[in-house]
Amino acid sequence: MVPHRTIFFLILLSGCPRTAHGADSRPNILIAISDDQSWPHASAYGSKMVKTPAFDRIAREGILFTQAFCPSPGCSPSRAALLTGRNTWQLEHAGTHGSWFDPKYATYPERLAASGYWTGYTGKGWGPGDFTHLGRKKNPAGNHFKAQSLPAGGSYYAAAFETFLSQRSTGQPFCFWFGSSDAHRGYKLGSGLEHGKRLENAEVPPFLPDVAEIRADLLDYAFEVERFDRDFGKMVALLERAGELDNTLVIVTSDNGMPFPRAKANCYEYGIHMPLAIRWGKHGAAGRVVDDLVGFTDLTATIYEVAGVQPPKLYPVMGNSLVKILNSPRSGIVEPGRTAVFAARERHSSSRFNSLGYPQRAIRTRQYLYILNFKPERWPAGGPRKFAKVVYSSNNEILEGELAASTEGYYDIDASPTLTYLRKHHDDPTVKRYLDLAVRKRPAEELYDVIQDPGCLVNLAGRPRFATIQADLNKRLIYTLRNTGDPRIVGDGDVWETYPRMGKLRWFPKPDWARQHPDTVPTQAWLDARRPRS
Repeated sequence: MVPHRTIFFLILLSGCPRTAHGADSRPNILIAISDDQSWPHASAYGSKMVKTPAFDRIAREGILFTQAFCPSPGCSPSRAALLTGRNTWQLEHAGTHGSWFDPKYATYPERLAASGYWTGYTGKGWGPGDFTHLGRKKNPAGNHFKAQSLPAGGSYYAAAFETFLSQRSTGQPFCFWFGSSDAHRGYKLGSGLEHGKRLENAEVPPFLPDVAEIRADLLDYAFEVERFDRDFGKMVALLERAGELDNTLVIVTSDNGMPFPRAKANCYEYGIHMPLAIRWGKHGAAGRVVDDLVGFTDLTATIYEVAGVQPPKLYPVMGNSLVKILNSPRSGIVEPGRTAVFAARERHSSSRFNSLGYPQRAIRTRQYLYILNFKPERWPAGGPRKFAKVVYSSNNEILEGELAASTEGYYDIDASPTLTYLRKHHDDPTVKRYLDLAVRKRPAEELYDVIQDPGCLVNLAGRPRFATIQADLNKRLIYTLRNTGDPRIVGDGDVWETYPRMGKLRWFPKPDWARQHPDTVPTQAWLDARRPRS
């Protein structure tokens, strides 16, 4: 008897295009993802702080997207959404940071592998988190490949890609995920200046003070963006030497925004607006600049269509394929129906009382960004001060607590010279303004005109002149969340706090809102089991 799994594979494979010699003619797919890079920081967008020739080449020979957005301003949920094509609020544990990834949510590498693709990844796949806890056997991005050897001056990532290519069968289409660790912190202090960058070329975003320390930190970040670009360029060169470049859908982007205050881990422009360039051989006219609003779930839908593989039916892809845009000769707005994209966040790190998250949902149109903050009583960047030592009683009350230094807090912001500068100079009214932008509590609703205010500094919510726009965006956002089953709207939003964090935990004093309203503190069995006891 033929095993059921074999029958399923043969059924899938029977629909695959074949050449006269029996080789699979479907295109290859290469997706390259930097770690923590905001959209302005590629030279194709006009940045003078970075030089990204590999990204620029894909844009020049394909399409440069100016309005691409990740689904969450944190790596783990953002990558989960890309792999599944579903919104983060539709993925349970995988929709928050550092938890689990239920195997019932099929990923495109899994389905492409079942249809005959050679699949794999190098570097960072899905993570951080524990993908095995609920039954997965491998990372949701596929089989992990490492370099077998490294040529002098070479790239470990490119060498891993070369290993991957060498092991596929002749004529077999492939799908490869390159997840760089650049430009994630930590950085080598002064690496930007050390490699010839100049302070005057640093591009200081409007939510940070323009001082030498922060300019130098930005140059260190720029150096790592360029290192990602070099690694990616070596992979493109491998494709070209193998004669596969024109038969490969090449996608290059990032998972979330730059690791600076008010960027990464925030649903502001610098947290969710991503660089994106796509090249697909001779499809469409090269050198186009497209302004359509696109999200990561659209990339997932595109991969399925290009590969000729049916997406999952039980937990379907929520995005819309970009194939028509890729095949179009037009620049500017190609598909006017793409009027909005959505983003969300829950817990990012262990950064506040009970490791609670900071739940946000956002809708971004061509002109406006509207954000709902579901728990405005919480600190958006994490509690300002943690415990150095704490002991809990059997009923989870603090028996003994010793506060850490005043600099031990705001852990939703990556440790950096920039954060250190803001804290060190917080007594300076000019600097305090920037620190407040990053860490102070925020209202339940925020509205920004991103054309006039890309730094998201001026909240227009509550102003009579913008009342109609605010109400309309609130209605559109709530409608989408309700129709897609977001627990924050249709169920118990505190379910997000029941998903365990697998990494390190920090402990913070109980805030006033929890003391005054103890019935509103979520029940968290996973956390209670990990509290420090006497």
